[in-house]
Amino acid sequence: MGKFKRIDTSIEGVCIIEPTVFGDNRGYFMETYSKPDFEEIGLNYDFVQDNQSKSKKGVLRGLHFQKENTQAKLVRCIKGEVFDVAVDLRPGSETYGKWEGVILTEENKKMFMIPRGFAHGFLVLSETAEFAYKCDDIYNHTAEGGLAWNDPDVGIEWPMGDLKVTDLLTSEKDANWPSLKELKETDLFKSLKLR
Repeated sequence: MGKFKRIDTSIEGVCIIEPTVFGDNRGYFMETYSKPDFEEIGLNYDFVQDNQSKSKKGVLRGLHFQKENTQAKLVRCIKGEVFDVAVDLRPGSETYGKWEGVILTEENKKMFMIPRGFAHGFLVLSETAEFAYKCDDIYNHTAEGGLAWNDPDVGIEWPMGDLKVTDLLTSEKDANWPSLKELKETDLFKSLKLR
């Protein structure tokens, strides 16, 4: 048996990864990435950048993508709990505009694999959360793009729990991204290099 279990979702290429965790009375050990083991489950990526963030409850980051230097991302929550989302923006995809989401926690240790061509974001559900991710291309601030987190045509079902919309904390930039319809009507969208 391999060290990682791949669980496919309803969107091609988007999957949940469950690592093998070895635990005893001292704590636990697990591998969070191994190129040969990922290739064994059909995931062939060359990650070149690692990122980590810390956020408090109600922070909603996203939905982000890059117009150039598009990035596949392997994400996980190393402390706390988040709801992580990927929205398919791949031109011609059968699931264009559809989303997948998963609860990632320090306890369940699940990871979420998001290929290139997706908008990505997450909502913090615990008092604080630390979030880590690997990217297969560099961050390019001049190529930032985004999609409105509350676009009704996408219809993401954010698990708000005791949070109200007025409790959500977003950056000014994240609060002003266009809807999918608005994005699709721009020349920018026609020139996106999402593959």
